[in-house]
Amino acid sequence: MEQAELTTALAEIGIDCPPYWQSEYFKNASQLSRPEYEMIIERDVAVTMRDGVVLRADIFRPDAPGKFPGLLALSAYGKDCQSLDIPAQPIDSWVFDHNVEAGDIEFFVRRGYVYVIPDERGLGKSEGAWNGPFSVQEQEDGHDIVEWIAEQEWCTGGVGMMGISWFGMIQRFVAAQAPPSLKAIMPYEAANDLYGVAYEGGIIQPFWWELEREIPAHTTQSESELLYSPEEMEARYDAVAQSKDIRHNASYTRLLARRGSAFFDQLLHPENDEFWARRRSRDKVGNIKVPVYTSGCWIPFFKPFSDAIWDDMNNPELDVPKKAGIFGHHMHTELPGPPTLKYEALRWYDHWLKDVDTGIMDEPPIRLFVMGPNTYRFENEWPLARTQWTKLYLRPFGKLNPSPDPGTPDPDPLVHRPPIISTEHSSLTYATQPVSAPMEITGPVVLNVFAELDQPDATFIAKLWAVGPGGERFPLNRGVLKASHRALDEERSTFYSPVHPHTNPEPVVPGEVNEYSISFPAISYVLRPGEKLELEISTSDPIEIPWHHVINVMGPLPSMTLTYYKVHRDKEHQSHLLLPVIPPGG
Repeated sequence: MEQAELTTALAEIGIDCPPYWQSEYFKNASQLSRPEYEMIIERDVAVTMRDGVVLRADIFRPDAPGKFPGLLALSAYGKDCQSLDIPAQPIDSWVFDHNVEAGDIEFFVRRGYVYVIPDERGLGKSEGAWNGPFSVQEQEDGHDIVEWIAEQEWCTGGVGMMGISWFGMIQRFVAAQAPPSLKAIMPYEAANDLYGVAYEGGIIQPFWWELEREIPAHTTQSESELLYSPEEMEARYDAVAQSKDIRHNASYTRLLARRGSAFFDQLLHPENDEFWARRRSRDKVGNIKVPVYTSGCWIPFFKPFSDAIWDDMNNPELDVPKKAGIFGHHMHTELPGPPTLKYEALRWYDHWLKDVDTGIMDEPPIRLFVMGPNTYRFENEWPLARTQWTKLYLRPFGKLNPSPDPGTPDPDPLVHRPPIISTEHSSLTYATQPVSAPMEITGPVVLNVFAELDQPDATFIAKLWAVGPGGERFPLNRGVLKASHRALDEERSTFYSPVHPHTNPEPVVPGEVNEYSISFPAISYVLRPGEKLELEISTSDPIEIPWHHVINVMGPLPSMTLTYYKVHRDKEHQSHLLLPVIPPGG
């Protein structure tokens, strides 16, 4: 089939051929599910869990007799907001809501699927108590809901899962529970390490705590109150409450008083302990026995979202049919129902739930969106085998250079002014010369920087930008590390992927020079002639928006301690950026 023929065949069933579908691999385009049904909506349907607790779910199904595959969309954001009658909103819309992530319901129902969206336990109209994000209870309930769907008279007995972010993250947990009727999953923008999202680089991420306000819980149960004695609870509470970063922040002091909340639970666990292990799906994928298509888009921050894709692909314990896909950039997201998700998900689930050989498993396992030229291509492995690992060294006068400094110049000074005394944002920048020919960077990125502090702890925030000839800056990615969390997991770390266990923090000895390995989310970007690469090293990451509680929506929680940094880049301390450069013509 030629590409024009594929485009014509898809148009006949109401689909504009997306740029990532290639006729070389596509099969049976005319058999892809057609939009031939009207939709029946049933609200607040009772779904009983194994312990007798009744959840309430909204059911969206074709208005026709017969049986259809089920799609479960599960999250703690509540069911009622997922089916509002509004068009898809771009990310810069005033009413864009990142919690409306269940997917395009009508798109699938009209094509012969049943969509099920429940209120989780303790939320909205469901009974019970909510135990916080991705608790064991939530995982078990997911298993029970899958089996309930499969038993309904309108279901074929086969179930998949849908949705973005939370809806994606829960999919691995549910699949690891091995419900017999679950046939495939497609986690989209789905981190596999919740600690890395809540404590980015070991530092509290205020964005995550903001989600607490979005969750319609009517009854909560603190896991910490179940695990610890009253005396240990008070000791943990006091340790957090006396932290200077918390104590000098009115918002956090106020929220800490909300005992029994998910925020309270998470704040009591600043290290990557067993609390987080129960919520780390990366360790559970060996129990998954169904096909997995891990997908998403390039996200400049929150590294666990990017890592999860490559962890799934490279983990031999996840021994199932699997694929990986990167579709566009996060800034181009529309909700509900990004076209990139619904079209590829239709092809995926038609293959596994309707026995239509769409050719999706004949393709190379990885599909990449390459930023810059904004094109798609297939790859066979990650990192790419043809990668030329390239070091760019920090040099005086803010330069990034392929050769290290031969001398011993003075370090670059950086001062962190805590937000309780200043709104000034301090940073150091280092830039390459503009490139004269296209230069592709695809893969993991690492900053290895030698630095000296005058305090026992500090925050490192590193950003990578593509800067055009006119000064326009495009954000590529961000890496974050708390200085006391600099220790590496030697068994899991590689030169291109340092792994920090985030346990047993080691305070810095003031005046001592230490090496900090800061990893970034992976990228794929082609610098065009005239563009240059810029590295920014800073101590905080404010977001410039008019907001009453600005500190709640900025980057990682800034330190409340005045701190002096010295960034060393001399002959003995060769601070450098490690880039995955891809030669042309591969």
